[in-house]
Amino acid sequence: MIRRLSAAHSVLLIVDMQASLMPVIDQGDLRIAAAKRLADAAKLLNIPVLATEHLADKLGHTVEPLLSDLQAVCNKTHFDGTKEDHFEAFMPPGRSQVVVCGAEAHVCVMQTALGVLQSGREVWMASDACGSRHDEDRVLGLGRLANAGAELVSSEMVMFEWLVHADHPKFRDVLAVIKSKDG
Repeated sequence: MIRRLSAAHSVLLIVDMQASLMPVIDQGDLRIAAAKRLADAAKLLNIPVLATEHLADKLGHTVEPLLSDLQAVCNKTHFDGTKEDHFEAFMPPGRSQVVVCGAEAHVCVMQTALGVLQSGREVWMASDACGSRHDEDRVLGLGRLANAGAELVSSEMVMFEWLVHADHPKFRDVLAVIKSKDG
C-alpha cells in the first residue's frame, strides 16, 4: 500500500534536540536547521509541533530556535518516550501520522519511533533532521526504523507532501521556508 502524508493527519515530533546534546551531534547545526524548517512549515499549515525532552534538568531544554515553536513538551526518563505514562495524552487525537526528527537517531529517536509504530500510528523519519554523535549510528538507527516500517524522507519531501499542490493557499509561505535552506 502506498502511503502519503496529509497535513490534516500529521503531527511533528521533535525528539530530544536539547541544549547540552546538540553541540556534540554530527552536523548538529544542519539537523537543527532542517527541524526548524519543518516546524515553521507545520505551524503555517496548522500541524501540531511537539517535543520530548530527556532528563531536561541535566540535558537542558529544547534548543532555540525550536523551543518557541512547540505546542507541548513531554518530559521523559525512558529512552522510548512512548513508555511515559503521559505520552498518549500528550499526542493530539486524530493525528495518525507522526513526522519524527531529533537526536540521537539510534537511541531516543529510534526507540520512540518504534514505540509510535507499535501504537498503530505511521512514522515518517525526516532523516536530514535526525542526528547522532557518529554518523554510522545515525545510518544504522534510520535503517532499523525503515526495516520496522517507518518511511525515510527528507524535510523537503514532507513539506511538499503536506502542501499537495501549488494552489494551496500557504504554498508561497511554505516555499519560502523551503528556499531558506539555500541561502
